[in-house]
Amino acid sequence: MPSLFRRKSTDLVEESVTTVTTDEESARARRGYTPAKGRETPKRPVAGRRPAGPTKPLSKEEARERRRQLRAESAAEFRREGGPRDRGPERLLARNVVDSRRTVGTWFFGGALIVLLGSNQAMPPIVRLLSNILWGALALGVVIDSILISRKIKKLVRERFPKSDQRLGSLYLYAIMRSITFRRMRAPEPRVNIGDPV
Repeated sequence: MPSLFRRKSTDLVEESVTTVTTDEESARARRGYTPAKGRETPKRPVAGRRPAGPTKPLSKEEARERRRQLRAESAAEFRREGGPRDRGPERLLARNVVDSRRTVGTWFFGGALIVLLGSNQAMPPIVRLLSNILWGALALGVVIDSILISRKIKKLVRERFPKSDQRLGSLYLYAIMRSITFRRMRAPEPRVNIGDPV
């Protein structure tokens, strides 16, 4: 006689199985449902995609101001740090050698302007003669100054960086070009004062 309180195992299996229609199966498959997991796979965020939200476009004036601000920041950073050609301890040493002294080259372009004006045919002969003498003196001074700077750089680089692979000719040219630039216009900006030991 069968027990009134005990159910057949086949009845339990039938009750646990639910009928799923074809539409529900396809919807679950689209959402990432798998019977093995028993739950839907959560959606993953796509890399590189910005979160959804309204972004306000800049007006012409705001865009112009933004570009001006970025240029100013870039110029200030270049003035402080310099560019790729200014990298390296040898380049820093060459800059310090130039910045720690007064150079004839800083007067070269100013003198060249005076010479240009003085060489005009409308000027008296004595003025033209003096401008030519000034031009020769400036050129000679730049040459002597460049030789002295190059000798000092060569000595200091060999003392402090004996294993350096930096070409000395490149360092000399770098320092000479800096020496004929006005101090306030040099980039990177000077880190030493005139007269400081290097």
